[in-house]
Amino acid sequence: MTFPAFSGQIPDDKMERMMENAANASNFLKAISHEGRLMILCHLVSGEKSVTELERLLSARQAAVSQQLSRLRLEGLVVPRRDGKTIYYSLADDKPRRMLETVYDLFCDVA
Repeated sequence: MTFPAFSGQIPDDKMERMMENAANASNFLKAISHEGRLMILCHLVSGEKSVTELERLLSARQAAVSQQLSRLRLEGLVVPRRDGKTIYYSLADDKPRRMLETVYDLFCDVA
């Protein structure tokens, strides 16, 4: 990937778009900056999970898991699906998966 080189004046419309992109990126990074939220995303990479499954996988209380899922949902990173009384969550799109691959490459490669 090549990053653009900026020189001279940037037209107002491009500067406005850059500011919007920066705000979106900042919100995304804030959403994944919590260990609990990051772990939820890691578990959802392998597929849809119920809130109860996530509680068990994270060894966390329902209230804590629900709070983190709420933030991830607010940021558009996960989507819920209700089946009776059970709520399941899955990744909203490929963005979290791509981010997790990058995090893994940077911090988890033990080779």
